[in-house]
Amino acid sequence: MISELNKALNRRKFLSRTGAGVGSLALGSLLGKEATAASMLAPFKKVAPKAQSVIFFHMTGAPSHLDLFDEKPVLKQYDRKLAPKELFEGKRFSFLRGHPKLLGSPYEFIKHGQSGNELSELLPNLGTVADEMCIIKSMHTTEFNHGPAQLVFHTGLNRQGNPSIGSWTTYGLGSESENLPAYVVFLKGNTPGAGANLWKAGFLPSVHQGVQLRGEGEPVLYLKSPKDVSREDRRRTLDSIEALNRQNLELIGDPEIQTRIDQYEMAYRMQASVPDLVDLSQEEPKTLEMYGDTEFAGQCLKARRLVERGVRFVELFHGDWDTHSNQKNRLAANCKEVDQPITALITDLKRRGLLDSTLIVWGAEFGRTPMLQGTEDPEKCGRDHQKDAYTVWMAGGGIKGGVTYGKTNDLGNEVAENPTEVRDLHATILHLLGIDHDKLTYRYQGFEQKLTGVEEAHVLRELLV
Repeated sequence: MISELNKALNRRKFLSRTGAGVGSLALGSLLGKEATAASMLAPFKKVAPKAQSVIFFHMTGAPSHLDLFDEKPVLKQYDRKLAPKELFEGKRFSFLRGHPKLLGSPYEFIKHGQSGNELSELLPNLGTVADEMCIIKSMHTTEFNHGPAQLVFHTGLNRQGNPSIGSWTTYGLGSESENLPAYVVFLKGNTPGAGANLWKAGFLPSVHQGVQLRGEGEPVLYLKSPKDVSREDRRRTLDSIEALNRQNLELIGDPEIQTRIDQYEMAYRMQASVPDLVDLSQEEPKTLEMYGDTEFAGQCLKARRLVERGVRFVELFHGDWDTHSNQKNRLAANCKEVDQPITALITDLKRRGLLDSTLIVWGAEFGRTPMLQGTEDPEKCGRDHQKDAYTVWMAGGGIKGGVTYGKTNDLGNEVAENPTEVRDLHATILHLLGIDHDKLTYRYQGFEQKLTGVEEAHVLRELLV
């Protein structure tokens, strides 16, 4: 009798600790295959979702908005002139010292499509889908160094230990795929300064952390069974391990034990699903040609294949965009590498009827200064970090296409219209997924924690279809 009572209390304790939002693998396994995300996630729902999946691009190191999206004729007019003191006095920068000079963009900006959205000549392919893009020119963040700013952009706070937006999304919505992780990450180039903290689950159950798929070699390390171990042998081993773990779960009630059970099971299913996912030979030659043959192009194509298979959140990191020097060559090289594949992804999603249900977000931790850094040599100079104003763009998934939102002042260093905080961007992403950002909470350290924090966050309703 006492034993049965303890078991019941442990079950109750487990369910209360996991909360209503653990609607993906862990809680789904406890409640059975018939449980649906809708029934488990009712407390978080606000409106019918426009988007079912998110593809989130992070340009590691922060590209120059002034050279890609935000043309400044006044800045070009005063190129290499001493900057007004109000641009730098009393402000903190990472490397700028003394009295810097202004740096006008050497690139032409071109109006595209019916909308007239302006893009730099460095992004000619992206211009062909400009009418799908909503360009937010009035982003603001609180941090001017990479690691803390990257954490803000992903978790809402500048310190480690908080869940990423991908983790919050899978916590709130669960997964539509039984054979692939709900949250998948690709890395190209330098690892971000904040590292894996950008896709970790923080204080959420670890089942919600991102799973990295490698670009070269085996997509997931140790995914294959050892030589001479058949799939049937592997199944029997996992069944035995699960039985032991479930006994432990009954005794202790720790939700991480359930996570462990589900991760073993997911790994078993991924042994069959991942090779099929990364086998791009299944694609038509015209599709492969449209994306290109670079590593990043392959990652973009795999992102489409992932959302087709029900993966909730896909993030692609691309770097290095940290152009303190040699900006002209590095910026051009980076743009050439991402321009064609991202354009192809948007085009491919649209022709397959997936763009309306897939939200694409493109951004970085901050922007770059209108002041020149380093030598005045146009081939070697660069720009420092800038937190007060920069650009992010979105497409698909319930976002109005062909829109420009907000603007900066004549020199591009401060927001002049429709200031937008990172928490507003987060609130908008969750809203498009059908989640009320104020209700998406998890009790931790005595508080109801949420992605958008304690300050007021606003859904950018002017940008919604």
